Amino acid sequence: MNTTASVRRRTLAAAIAALALTTVGAVPAAAADSSASAAHPQAPGRGGAPGSSTAGYGENARLAYQKAVAVQVLRGVFERGDMTVVDRFVRTDYIQHNPLAPDGAAALKAFGTAWRQQYPDATYDIKRVISEGDLVLLHSSVVLTPGTRGIAAVDIFRFQGGKIAEHWDVLQDVPATTANGNDMFSTISRPQTEAPGPAYLTAYNKKLVTAFVERYLVKKDLSAIDTYVGPEYHQHNPYIPDGVAGAKAGLGAYYAQFPQLVATPKRVIAEGDLVAVHSHTVNVPGERGQAVVDLFRVRNGRIVEHWDVVQDVPETSANDNTMF
Repeated sequence: MNTTASVRRRTLAAAIAALALTTVGAVPAAAADSSASAAHPQAPGRGGAPGSSTAGYGENARLAYQKAVAVQVLRGVFERGDMTVVDRFVRTDYIQHNPLAPDGAAALKAFGTAWRQQYPDATYDIKRVISEGDLVLLHSSVVLTPGTRGIAAVDIFRFQGGKIAEHWDVLQDVPATTANGNDMFSTISRPQTEAPGPAYLTAYNKKLVTAFVERYLVKKDLSAIDTYVGPEYHQHNPYIPDGVAGAKAGLGAYYAQFPQLVATPKRVIAEGDLVAVHSHTVNVPGERGQAVVDLFRVRNGRIVEHWDVVQDVPETSANDNTMF
């Protein structure tokens, strides 16, 4: 949801991007406490296959387990330099979509070792963790060097058999100023919590946001804002003004500048009142385009808050998987 080509093309410095291929963070206390043991998560359904649900374990326990494992791997590799968590929780045939990293668990361990040596003072602040199905999404503020603004990052992990099997991410530099006065991470809408809402809201909110994205982004129909966005609309894209009027003006200018824009949603991940959409957008035919994650918060049937992260798709990649 950016307004110009230069906004959609927020290319990270190569050194920063290379050392943030799997963004790490400290999970919010509420998310950490949701698992039976964040430090030593056990696969649900000990009597069956890893990751399966058996008596005494439900879907909520499985999702909490996936969150705990994702956080445990990131903390272990990038905060403690403990590569044994990769052996415990990452499949050897780990599929990597970050264009700067090869496939495989061994490559992840090698990267983690190099990262710890180069950025021992980096801080990772995970703002939101949501899980649906076999996917976990983490929205983080990452500062590799103290005193710098850092980057906004979204990591998506896919689980298979109780272990991490695949990873996508999108990274964007945090600018010095914003058009709306809001940072890229805080929660402003009520209630001011980063934790996702009740699970019974998930299906409804996912359907609502999917329909909104189809209309406003895929079909470029700005009237979708009137239908789906509430009057209390808080904007965290740093280049768009706050509120409904700001969204209409910003998107209207963007669509006018790029009338041939093609947006292709790849996956939608929802939990409670939070819904994330991972998309490939191409402003002009023939361009490689951008990887984008839009994160929406829904309350009482209306979208009330929006965060996003945008990254150029590079010309070359260390793997053959694309960013999507």
